[in-house]
Amino acid sequence: MIYKLLTTAEWDAARDAGHFAGSAVDHQDGFIHLSAAGQVVETARRHFAGATGLTLLAVDPDALGGRLRWEPSRGGDLFPHLYGALPVAAVVEAHALPADTPAADAVARLLP
Repeated sequence: MIYKLLTTAEWDAARDAGHFAGSAVDHQDGFIHLSAAGQVVETARRHFAGATGLTLLAVDPDALGGRLRWEPSRGGDLFPHLYGALPVAAVVEAHALPADTPAADAVARLLP
């Protein structure tokens, strides 16, 4: 499984559209930022500290085909980057994060 953190409003819009086209930072970088299980807590800590109204998506990487690439990013670690829209059908689970818990802590509790 790979993971995507996004606002709940973005997830709601994606469900309506059938796909997630990316957040502002995704558009800026030219791909949708995703994280492996061992990376997503730190992603939440670094990029979503203090944010509320978030949803964590668990995504089946096999459903993304050749548009998924593992590329060096933070600290040289390979991160999954999706070149193209994320189909809602590839999302296995979606969890709204509680507003009263730091995003990194909430994400850590959801991981297997």
